[in-house]
Amino acid sequence: MAPRSRPTARQVRLGTELRRLREAAGLKAREVAGLLSSTSAQMSQVEAGFAGASEERVRRLAAHYACADESLVNALVAMSTDRTQGWWEEFRGVLPPVFLDVAELEHHATFLHEVVITHVPGLLQTPDYARAVFGYMVPELPESELTPRVEHRLRRRAVMECDPPVPYRTVVHEAALRIRVGDRELTRAQLRRILDESERKHVAVRIIPFDTDHFAGASAAMMHVGGPLPRLDTVLRDSPSGTAFLDAESQLQRFRRLFRKVERASLDPIRSRDLIHRLAKEL
Repeated sequence: MAPRSRPTARQVRLGTELRRLREAAGLKAREVAGLLSSTSAQMSQVEAGFAGASEERVRRLAAHYACADESLVNALVAMSTDRTQGWWEEFRGVLPPVFLDVAELEHHATFLHEVVITHVPGLLQTPDYARAVFGYMVPELPESELTPRVEHRLRRRAVMECDPPVPYRTVVHEAALRIRVGDRELTRAQLRRILDESERKHVAVRIIPFDTDHFAGASAAMMHVGGPLPRLDTVLRDSPSGTAFLDAESQLQRFRRLFRKVERASLDPIRSRDLIHRLAKEL
């Protein structure tokens, strides 16, 4: 089978976990290649996500690496055999691959924890809000690129509307609610959307008011995506150079602590709703 030209983030993660198991066993790729009648180059392609790994191969590798974590092995097998063709595939070749990677990651999530400081969370945005955000890009996007981005953002809401929905917790700074990416009516409609979504049993929205003391977490924006096991969680962070997918255990531990710290600084869901109501009335 020819190598993939561009593996997805999920395929890369499978390869990364297989490499981590090999390294934990103290083995070199060339030592393992013989077990599978393969080559070091082919092993490197598997571990980089450019080549797939069958269920049999994943289980043989795990046994050779003396991995006794059956839950982990089963989770890796599920990743290797997954053939889901989700709605995001409609955007392949239309949007940058990272858009598809994010949607696929959310589709398989066991929970979503998000912190946003300057923008309303993407999963809670109205169509007009999303269009205003994407429309502000420099250079300005042509309509042929703007419209698919808005549609993709709205369709990501599938994870909140499926059965069962993915549990979603978000901490939003008051700044994100006050910044008017459009006019007053757009902002009012966006606040109403947040209030409506916050009434869902699987959604928790917490606000950090401007008058909160000792909050220096302006750089805490992130999305923590739960995997089938904590080891398989992923943290997404946006930067001017793009979206980073972080999955090293030390990074995951750091961002788990950071989310808990930011959440402690926020209002509880009831008081958060009261604050959103007051902001809407001010408009």
